[in-house]
Amino acid sequence: MLEYDSIMGKVLHKDETEFAATWPEMYNKKSREQKGLRIIATLANYFKTEKLKDLNLLDMGGSTGIIDNVLATKFGDVMGVDIDKTAINFAQKHFKRKNLTFKTGDALNLSFKDKSFDVVVCTHVYEHVINAEKLFSEIYRLLKPRGVCYLAAINSWWPIEPHYDLPFLAWLPKSLGHVYIRITGKAQKYYETPLNYWQLRRMVYDVGFRMYDNTAKIIKDPVKYGYPKSWKWLSPIAGLATYLSPTLFWILEK
Repeated sequence: MLEYDSIMGKVLHKDETEFAATWPEMYNKKSREQKGLRIIATLANYFKTEKLKDLNLLDMGGSTGIIDNVLATKFGDVMGVDIDKTAINFAQKHFKRKNLTFKTGDALNLSFKDKSFDVVVCTHVYEHVINAEKLFSEIYRLLKPRGVCYLAAINSWWPIEPHYDLPFLAWLPKSLGHVYIRITGKAQKYYETPLNYWQLRRMVYDVGFRMYDNTAKIIKDPVKYGYPKSWKWLSPIAGLATYLSPTLFWILEK
């Protein structure tokens, strides 16, 4: 259930500013378009009768722009922001719509005015920034009253760390994580900082959000949200997935 997307914000090591170049999935048009449709399905279900075309949207981690190009077919104005300049250049070159804009920027310190957006999309970003709480505070600042953030977040309780495919890496103290990842030859340091369900929940509540968990809903009715029908076999343990799923799908409301 992991949907890995972009790296965004003030990063922990230089290579992450050119993440798309080292992660071919960021240029996988079919896969990323599907992810865009899933985001639309989730937000359409949340907003019910409200027209998505009346809402403007910021994607924190727009990367190559493929997802944002899909989002722009349903939302009003869409802005994709990423620290990866090469990815943003690709997006600007390949996706041109009147309601779609891309720019480079630091997710912890964006130049937009307070209360600028109805919707913020934040998928697989928080574990890559130096201060995750500051990231959520910035999202809160940028949202209009009653605005929402679509959050897809890695869950450290999942036993396989998804960035390096190493079992139990995210369970270790940071110092041991550095040793483990170096011994396996995956990297020199363990730069990412995944959190578990309760740590994330406490963080977003401390910032001021109300949290609506969509993880179990998606497992119980995956087709509705654009996911494989095969996921439905997990329905009997959907409640556990709320806490243990490799990716947590939340709506954060200001």
